[in-house]
Amino acid sequence: MDNAKTNQEITSAFGLDIAPVAMALVDDQPQGVESIEGEFPSFCTFWRIAEKKTFYAPANKHFNCPIGAMVLGFEMPKEVQEQLSGLVKKMCECSYLSEDEPAHIPTIKEKKAGVVYGPLKDFPVEPQLILMWLKPSQAMIYNEVLGCCKWSESMQSMALGRPACAVIPTTLNKSPFGMSLGCTGMRTFTEVSDDHILATLNCKEIDSFLTNLAITISANKEMKEFYLEHKKLITA
Repeated sequence: MDNAKTNQEITSAFGLDIAPVAMALVDDQPQGVESIEGEFPSFCTFWRIAEKKTFYAPANKHFNCPIGAMVLGFEMPKEVQEQLSGLVKKMCECSYLSEDEPAHIPTIKEKKAGVVYGPLKDFPVEPQLILMWLKPSQAMIYNEVLGCCKWSESMQSMALGRPACAVIPTTLNKSPFGMSLGCTGMRTFTEVSDDHILATLNCKEIDSFLTNLAITISANKEMKEFYLEHKKLITA
């Protein structure tokens, strides 16, 4: 996968105002990739930092976010497990989640030591996942590329809700793509504007995605020209 070329094609086609980032779960810290220093309140905080630099975050750097550590499948010490239980209890008590939901939140099953994060354009290892911040019009194109808005009897929405980070294991374990409308935690910690939602893409599907993206962009351009001409004829 040519990361620089993929970054350019995706950014240009969607007209992204925030550069896409990449993730890779790894067994060891890659040579030449610095480990991030400091404390961070959430898993999703790393996504925004990754817009500007590449870094390695070991499992313990995610422990301030028990939900994030859980969905990433990290082994958590007893105190973090207790914090996770307390957080889930809080979510259920205030009706943020119903009591039957936590058991169904997806997690990554394969145990890894940490995660490499960074800009897609110069990601130093083989990326597993691409994360993009999309506006509604861009999200519509994304849905069209993936066939998620194709009318059929089995048509289902791909957009997930809380927690937003659950879209990561969903994309890696089950579906080659995902979208999250963005939970309260994600909005708080990332400070991404409310007119953006999160889209994810499994890099195993990148070739077919880029092919379909070009077709979809061309189709929408043709339809826009048609609609503009129709509007001009009617409103003239």
